[in-house]
Amino acid sequence: MRSLLKSLKKFIQLSLLLLLVLFVESSNNIKETKVLNDNYNKSIDLSTMALKLKEDIANDLYSAKDTFTGDLTGYTADCPLCSGRLACLPNYYVMDGTDTYQDISYGEVKIVASSKNLPCGSIIRFHKERISEDPIIAIVLDRGVLGNDIDLLTPEVAYANSYVGRSVITYDVLRNGWQ
Repeated sequence: MRSLLKSLKKFIQLSLLLLLVLFVESSNNIKETKVLNDNYNKSIDLSTMALKLKEDIANDLYSAKDTFTGDLTGYTADCPLCSGRLACLPNYYVMDGTDTYQDISYGEVKIVASSKNLPCGSIIRFHKERISEDPIIAIVLDRGVLGNDIDLLTPEVAYANSYVGRSVITYDVLRNGWQ
């Protein structure tokens, strides 16, 4: 009888060990199947991945590379010592009231003058509620100010005085030069 109980005990122990091994092995198979399905889904949905990549690139266009603080003022193309032609693009004539530029990456942007701290073609973003509720995107196409100051090209003196005035702003550099 004792040997029968001993054999039964051994049988139960081996059965439990076998069940434990089967359980562990089956849980590994489930994980393996999940990984295969995850990879399978990723490879099928290439169009979604491409759209996400395009969105990430677009968001990078608007991430700040640097931030400065300076005075914001407004000017017109017919100001004293102004020729109506921009310093960075000498053939770009603005005496006709033009105050925007069509940039290949940022679309229509405002024109600003800066010191040589910002290279020609740099794109900046600043917020000035009196001019626009949305952030203003501008391109450096002119010179004539000092330090970190920015001079916004406006169509007329009254607009520059009424809406721009003179104030301290913080602006982000989105693109440093033409690149």
